[in-house]
Amino acid sequence: MSRLAQRFAQLKAQNKKALVSYIMAGDPSPEVTVSLVHDMVAAGVDILEIGLPFSDPMADGPVIALAAERALAGGTSTLDVMAMVKEFRQKDQQTPVVLMGYLNPAEVIGYETFIKTAHDAGVDGLILVDLPPEEAGEFDKILRQYEMDQIFLLAPTSTDERIQHVIRQARGFIYYVSLKGVTGAATLDTQSAAERIAKIKQYTDLPVGVGFGISDAASAKAMGAVADAVIVGSAFVKLFASLSPEQAHVAVVEKVQELRAALDELS
Repeated sequence: MSRLAQRFAQLKAQNKKALVSYIMAGDPSPEVTVSLVHDMVAAGVDILEIGLPFSDPMADGPVIALAAERALAGGTSTLDVMAMVKEFRQKDQQTPVVLMGYLNPAEVIGYETFIKTAHDAGVDGLILVDLPPEEAGEFDKILRQYEMDQIFLLAPTSTDERIQHVIRQARGFIYYVSLKGVTGAATLDTQSAAERIAKIKQYTDLPVGVGFGISDAASAKAMGAVADAVIVGSAFVKLFASLSPEQAHVAVVEKVQELRAALDELS
């Protein structure tokens, strides 16, 4: 059983919801990432989603796009991110790690090398925003050889046919994008998201996580009531734009604690 499957099974047995945290690797510098994710896990994060810095992050709003710029300016490469995960694994063999990014770096490095390096570092799954299931055959074949999960996104506009098509190829969990827009968007329609998540669950036993627009205890609790996981990114990442690295580190941990407490009220 994969780390992701184990973690979701453990949480289900405890009647708890997963808190999935996104941060951009190497933001604002490579030195901060590993200690930060360790502290986030200690504060209550269940699954780590780590961003691969990329120069054209088309699905991301300005908060995460600027974080990618800071990480790239600080010298963080895709292979550096793999090394960060490997360092994280020296102390933590349990917490699932998912990398989120775009297809271009994998193509430059080569699918086999990219996936093998990620696997050897201790990565459990990959979200490549611009790799739809229709074009993921070769990539997915290699992923399966290394027993890694490919996680796909579904949107408010996804038809029933599209939902079923994506689910046939998805593993790990389903990432439901709760908003029609980019990461960091401000308006969350809880009722609409709840209806769409219920629709997705009609077709799959995979856990469903919901992201985009979750930024505080209230929104986390509202989405946690209808999903298996809440995914929070911009609320963490934006702290590095306005605070020193040390202050942002503390603020991120406090935000995790706030979100964890809200989700635990659902237990």
